[in-house]
Amino acid sequence: MNKTNTRYTVIGAGNGGKAMAAHLAIMGFDVTLYNRTSENIAAIQARGGITLESQDPAGPRGFGRLARVTSDMKVAIENCEIVMIVTPAYAHYDIARKAAPFLQSGQVVVLNPGRTLGAIEFKRVLDQEGCQNGVIVAETQTFIYASRSDGPTQARIFRIKDAVPLAALPATKTSIVLGKLASAYPQFIDGGDVLQTGINNIGAIFHPTISILNAGWIEATNGGFQFYLDGVTPTVARLMEVLDRERVTVASAVGVRAKTAREWLKMAYNADGDNLHDAIHNHPGYRGINAPPTLTHRYITEDIPMSLVPIASLGNHYGVSVRGMESIIRLACIAHQTDYWRRGRTLERMGIKHLSVSELTRYVTGRSTHQMPIHARHPKLAPISVTRVEQAREVNRQRLLEEESLAEDNVNLSENTISNNPL
Repeated sequence: MNKTNTRYTVIGAGNGGKAMAAHLAIMGFDVTLYNRTSENIAAIQARGGITLESQDPAGPRGFGRLARVTSDMKVAIENCEIVMIVTPAYAHYDIARKAAPFLQSGQVVVLNPGRTLGAIEFKRVLDQEGCQNGVIVAETQTFIYASRSDGPTQARIFRIKDAVPLAALPATKTSIVLGKLASAYPQFIDGGDVLQTGINNIGAIFHPTISILNAGWIEATNGGFQFYLDGVTPTVARLMEVLDRERVTVASAVGVRAKTAREWLKMAYNADGDNLHDAIHNHPGYRGINAPPTLTHRYITEDIPMSLVPIASLGNHYGVSVRGMESIIRLACIAHQTDYWRRGRTLERMGIKHLSVSELTRYVTGRSTHQMPIHARHPKLAPISVTRVEQAREVNRQRLLEEESLAEDNVNLSENTISNNPL
């Protein structure tokens, strides 16, 4: 795809959004930056762009001049072919609702990242809002940049990941998305489907568990300790391994071969060890990363409802014990005096609660006669699935056979009674 003909819109002007918008502009793309709060982008709008620096001497740097900077969703969506959403996952629902009236056929929406089952939630909201015109929704497994904001109009990239799995919903559309993104991001690779990208979300295990189990230390020191190296003691690591086994088992229950946390550390960072504690402590990249200064941090407020809750919800629905996950979720609910189950991505909220494993697989892969589950296409209808319909038909068939058999028995009984008791 020709850079000069490709128009991107980046939704979100936080650390990641600013880095992505600047980098895309420096690469020569037409870029619109959207943020819902106009005050947060006033300086960028006045200057016309963002200055980008890189920690790597060979990394991208320079002034990324933006085509548009706006807080008007209509302007943002109508001036692009590819929408890159770079916000916390708990904002996905609201963004989908606001963008739905303006999205058009042929446009691509990518959640960077989707956390767990973000694309399913986003697509369901679009459908509920009446946006059924062929927009492709995809998600990445993780964010491609390690970045931060250095000022109102400055951003810095520490590292660009070599490979980032991406999947569209359904997976039959993934190759289309990868083709459209290739000129900007050759690092995106086929992630299989959104079950694979979502359940392989290692942050769901690492972030909330370490934060909750170090709550006292975080509050006492305002995060003045190394999150992974000091916060992951042998006991904390053993508890993390329990949650990780639950995650891998949930994945297996829905037909996904998930990587264990240790396998992921080996793949991503070549960090190895006899157990998860040793593997984490053998990763030099974790050195110097401090804990969050407060428990009101995305490691809990985002990763509990948008990562851990959907995995636990899958486990509960498909018969997998997830007591470890439920314990961490419950502690987070108590700590923040909120119901993360109600706020989170449960299967009911995403409209997939009554799908069997085979139906869910067909939905995310695209190998189905229906583009959406029945109740997702018609939200006012009672949730029902093809399997349940077939089961109901079989029950009714058996009942009719029993009634016919009973009727025949009654007829025979009547005939015998008449013959034994002639008038």
